[in-house]
Amino acid sequence: MSKIAMKTPLVEMDGDEMTRVIWKLIKEDLIEPHIDLATDYYDLGLPHREETRDQVTVDSAEATKKYGVAVKCATITPNAQRVDEYHLSQMWKSPNGTIRSILDGTVFRTPILVKGIKPYIPTWTAPITLARHAYGDVYKNAEMRIPGPGKVELVYTAPDGTESRELVHEFDAPGVVQGMHNLDESIRGFAHSCFDYALEKHEDVWFATKDTISKTYDRRFKDIMQEVFDAEYADRFAAAGIEYFYTLIDDAVARVVRSHGGFIWACKNYDGDVMSDMVSTVYGSLAMMTSVLVSPHGYWEYEAAHGTVQRHYYKYLKGETTSTNSVASIFAWTGALRKRGELDGTPELGEFADRLERTTIATIEGGRMTGDLARITELPDPETLTTEGFIEAIAEQL
Repeated sequence: MSKIAMKTPLVEMDGDEMTRVIWKLIKEDLIEPHIDLATDYYDLGLPHREETRDQVTVDSAEATKKYGVAVKCATITPNAQRVDEYHLSQMWKSPNGTIRSILDGTVFRTPILVKGIKPYIPTWTAPITLARHAYGDVYKNAEMRIPGPGKVELVYTAPDGTESRELVHEFDAPGVVQGMHNLDESIRGFAHSCFDYALEKHEDVWFATKDTISKTYDRRFKDIMQEVFDAEYADRFAAAGIEYFYTLIDDAVARVVRSHGGFIWACKNYDGDVMSDMVSTVYGSLAMMTSVLVSPHGYWEYEAAHGTVQRHYYKYLKGETTSTNSVASIFAWTGALRKRGELDGTPELGEFADRLERTTIATIEGGRMTGDLARITELPDPETLTTEGFIEAIAEQL
């Protein structure tokens, strides 16, 4: 049987640890037997990021601008322990943060629902999509250790040299300080992405932040979202029978827990990071969630919305058996292939992506799954498969 051809390459961003192992298995067992795969490959594994002084991360983002669609494996954001473990010259920034700052846009994360995996919150009968602003905040911050007494100020210097100052804190002892920023243009892009996605999915949008405390930074998000909605989307939402509303983040959490799902929850960058992990866990597993960065400039980057599964990787290195869930990584590939086919006018890529997703879900619903799902499924007598065994089971059924 001839393989499906691709007109344009995907940008492929390889990653770290157990997800890197899974990445190779997915390509070899599920993708390459059926598709004449064309990718522009970038190794974002931490050793290569160190070797290139993280230039490879920037290069991968620029390649995404060139080709339009990327698929990314999970990567390590190093802390002090990782600096020692990998002998790093510095504590490199989050590669996701770097890529998102270059591409801008919104990360949409939606749980993958399967029969037999019941949410921890029983009323969540429909998926909740997290719309996470993908620029700025703590992911592009500046921070300092303050050694002792002194004054810290925010200083804005205009092009003509005039300065505006705002006191942050008068220190009388050691401490820490950080500065964050965002851009009106990026916030407007976030608003458009959320509202366009809502019209496509026919779902309400809830936007939540903390403007009662952050009266300038968070308030700017609230005001721009409302301005864009009133000017361009209010009538279209009314015609579609959906709504947009703003609420404080703490109130939103309470409402979300009491809800039935089926809406888009829009958050600032860090809030969206935390809340998407909460939502995916309630639905069953961090590995059961799709994630795509949608840039207002016309770029798409698909990824798994979880980490590198360090604990399993250490077991793998010792030759021990692992049972690591690869569903989110599989769906990252299917999302990217579907979008590539859509942009290039090759519907057979999208048809293959749909088939692979259906097969993955059918494998789980048929009682064959990894250990994380076997522990929570309501299906009788589930078969717990190894990391490799689960991907092999999908390949057989595909």
